[in-house]
Amino acid sequence: MAQLHHDHASHDHGDHDHHAGHDHDHAPVSACGPAACGGGACATASAPVAALATGGLVLRIPAMDCPTEEGQIRQALERFPEVMRLQFDLAGRALRVDAPPSSWESVTAAINAAGFKTETLSAPPAAADTARSQRTELIRLIAALAVAVGAELVHFLAPDTLPWRGLGMVVAAVAIALSGLSVFRKGLSSLFRGQLNINALMSVAVAGAFAIGQWPEAAMVMALYSLAELIEARSVERARNAITGLLQLSPPQVEVRQVDGSWATVEAKAVAVGAVARVKPGERFALDGRVTEGQSAVDQSPVTGESIPVDKTPGDDVFAGTINQSGSLEFEVTKPASDTVLARIIHAVEAAQAQRAPTQRFVDRFAAIYTPAVFALALAVALGTPLVLGWPWLTGIYKALVLLVIACPCALVISTPVTVVSGLAAAARRGILIKGGVYLEQARKLSIVALDKTGTLTEGKPKLVAQLMRTQALPEDQVVRIARSLAARSDHPVSKAIAAGLAGEASTVQNFGAELGRGVHGSVDGQDYVLGNHRWIHERGQCSAEFEALMHEHEAQGRTLTVLANAQEVLALFAVADTTKESSRQAISELKALGVRTVMLTGDNPSTAQNIAKQVGIDDVRADLLPQDKQKAVEALATEGEVGMVGDGVNDSPSLAAAALGFSMGGAGTDTAKEAADVLIMNDDLRRVPETIRLSKKTYAVLWQNISLALGIKAVFFVLAVFGSATMWMAVFADMGASLLVVFNGLRLLRAGGDR
Repeated sequence: MAQLHHDHASHDHGDHDHHAGHDHDHAPVSACGPAACGGGACATASAPVAALATGGLVLRIPAMDCPTEEGQIRQALERFPEVMRLQFDLAGRALRVDAPPSSWESVTAAINAAGFKTETLSAPPAAADTARSQRTELIRLIAALAVAVGAELVHFLAPDTLPWRGLGMVVAAVAIALSGLSVFRKGLSSLFRGQLNINALMSVAVAGAFAIGQWPEAAMVMALYSLAELIEARSVERARNAITGLLQLSPPQVEVRQVDGSWATVEAKAVAVGAVARVKPGERFALDGRVTEGQSAVDQSPVTGESIPVDKTPGDDVFAGTINQSGSLEFEVTKPASDTVLARIIHAVEAAQAQRAPTQRFVDRFAAIYTPAVFALALAVALGTPLVLGWPWLTGIYKALVLLVIACPCALVISTPVTVVSGLAAAARRGILIKGGVYLEQARKLSIVALDKTGTLTEGKPKLVAQLMRTQALPEDQVVRIARSLAARSDHPVSKAIAAGLAGEASTVQNFGAELGRGVHGSVDGQDYVLGNHRWIHERGQCSAEFEALMHEHEAQGRTLTVLANAQEVLALFAVADTTKESSRQAISELKALGVRTVMLTGDNPSTAQNIAKQVGIDDVRADLLPQDKQKAVEALATEGEVGMVGDGVNDSPSLAAAALGFSMGGAGTDTAKEAADVLIMNDDLRRVPETIRLSKKTYAVLWQNISLALGIKAVFFVLAVFGSATMWMAVFADMGASLLVVFNGLRLLRAGGDR
């Protein structure tokens, strides 16, 4: 099939092993890809039916309820290059195929030939219809289980006569029909195509058990297996939909100002960019926008993961799904409902869930070999033990059938995707967007983290950090008022920082002017003043030896100095600097605790860089670097270990792409789809980097716990089946138990969020 390239794959990520994911995972298996998938190139996104976009071919497939069927259908459609995308919804048993209408008939025929009946829908089924069908299926399977128990009771309690045996077989057949017709249909279809998958194993095992007279167990096995499949499918959906629940955080309606100035409640999806909307205290924002009137605190945790509400005033950005807490706010809509930050988060996570992690690819390959191998082993037990060990033929066949039930790779296949998807969802809830399982696994390998300075370790905005009075001739409040008045007239970032940092009212400035590269001048209260840099004051001859030493002392700390002076003397000194983020020092400390070496890469001068590095605890500083120099530095560091790069996602794009793992401090307002990085930190909190590494380590540990559990339980029952007294219904309990155990173990990550 045609490959569907992810947005971030366009960057050249070098030759590191990690980057194999960029090349062969553009069209990944879905988050629950089974061994049967065959690694098709069609991209798959698993989404709730209600989220499936309109258009394309929408099919209802009643027999599709678990990852195995998903893989079989994908495999059946591999030969269609015109199929660009598949969207599966196992809960609603729906599939959308993005392909030209001319190919719909052949696509449907291919799915039918794979053993799946289809119903063409004009739109995805309603949520109520899906819920109703799920309840009907559950009732049917519970009834099948009750009938299977009835067959067991007939076997144990009724006399061993032909009529009673006949009745028991009829009861068992009813239980199998209620629970397993779709399994048989899919299993036989697979066998006819020469494929050995879960349904084929179960079909042979149940049919064989019934044929050799073990009809009570055959009925119980099929009923329990089908019930386990239903429970597993719902559990996997819980992991898949853990983040898409955010969509419900954005209210469907919003108050919008009309042409006549009145307010009306309208559908959010119908609101045009530029409209003015209103949100009251306690309500959620339905759209992204920029505050035009009012002040309030806003809880942004659903989008950025920040636990502390953020104060919003006119000019500040607000995001759909966040909660207005105190005052009423009016805001100008800046994005349509389909392109809000929240909607793009959902899109990014769904794309990430569609990618297979390295461990998941390994499990898929292993399971593809494991299933036929087990089938061959069961055949050897059925034929070999009677001939070699002298067992009765029925005993050998029965033990072989038990082996087939035990061998079902459900637990093994489900163990990895549910864990990876849970990890991705846990990260997203914390404001960390990881663009695929491959990157979630990669984070644990990092031994070096390189960091940009401005906007990453620092706020990226100059602030007034010190002010020093140098005159006795004027009161301090008057000096401050004069400086603020001059600074407020300038649009230079340093002047803006001074004006913002000085309290009080500004006075009228007469004869205001600016000297390029020096500063500004003007008259306040009839007196002329200059507000200029070190060079201008030096040129004016107003720098004494003592004042020069003082300025050099501040400049050594990476500060930009501005001096207020009149014709007679220097009145005051103001120091402006880019301050470090409150979280930076703690983040560096946490990285060191994880055994990760930190390096600063910056284009700033060495003096400023060393000062910032000292404040946050970084020992290795490399300054005066152009973007291409940063890229070369990352490539050089890569010879010493796996390198992660943390930058702003724009100027640092080359170095982000060169790193084994790129972290972008992009912020909630950044266009997440076009980031060069593999991980996007939504709230610019550097502590999310060590948190990602901890989550990666935890996810990897759970992955191998699940694989060990799945294989370990099966190994024990293999031995019991051949040399002990394991029965078929015990085997299906073991298989069901292992599957549920790995699912629930993987779901634990939803509560993790990278905690220690």
